[in-house]
Amino acid sequence: MAGHSKWATTKHKKAAIDAKRAKLFAKMIKNIEVAARNGGPDLEGNPTLFDAVQRAKKLSVPSDNIDRAVKRGGGLDGGGVDYETILYEGYGAGGVALLIECLTDNRNRAASDVRVAVTRNNGSMGDPGSVAYNFNRKGVVTVLKSSADEDAILEATLEAGAEEVKDAGEQWEIVSEATDLVAVRTALQDSGLEYESAEAAFVAHVEMPVDADAARKVFGLIEALEDLDDVQNVYTNLDVSDEVLAELDEG
Repeated sequence: MAGHSKWATTKHKKAAIDAKRAKLFAKMIKNIEVAARNGGPDLEGNPTLFDAVQRAKKLSVPSDNIDRAVKRGGGLDGGGVDYETILYEGYGAGGVALLIECLTDNRNRAASDVRVAVTRNNGSMGDPGSVAYNFNRKGVVTVLKSSADEDAILEATLEAGAEEVKDAGEQWEIVSEATDLVAVRTALQDSGLEYESAEAAFVAHVEMPVDADAARKVFGLIEALEDLDDVQNVYTNLDVSDEVLAELDEG
């Protein structure tokens, strides 16, 4: 889930070491291939590709797989697939808004798989525009709390366009306009601060607090969606308090 919550941080750590590793790798490779196709295979001249490659490396995707994806997407090797990006909108338990980003070579398959996953996991599909209005496209850079404190991050990135620094459990999330993403990431690097990931993401401007029961159902829905090959990201306006997280841990 790229919905940016404390749960997301914990979940992605688990995803890197559990049985979903291969599926996660495949999604990273697809992302690299599309970035290379859209902006060319030169990492220095294509910041979107640079960030996609860095994220894949952080998740231990093999270098050979990364290199082949760059070549395929950049037209340097045959066999590339023509993917399209599709956004689906829906709702989870408690009225939580969902924005589901797919990268697919089969629109009908993606639509069917998403609909089944949503309806089977306490959710419902929404009409176009019913959810998207609550999300803005933003730049999101994550930094481990062990790497830097909030003051150091603000000092390094404020002039580069950082709007706020959010507490995301073990990480800080630096939010900016999507157009300032590269400048914020570069400002961190220039200050000697290591970042975990940098990507354009959909961020909700009104969040929905939920109780433990609804949170559990929404997490199950997100898991089901992320298990689909065509789904790249699931964004939500879910707001889970520390108290609800503690209740879920006990349960």
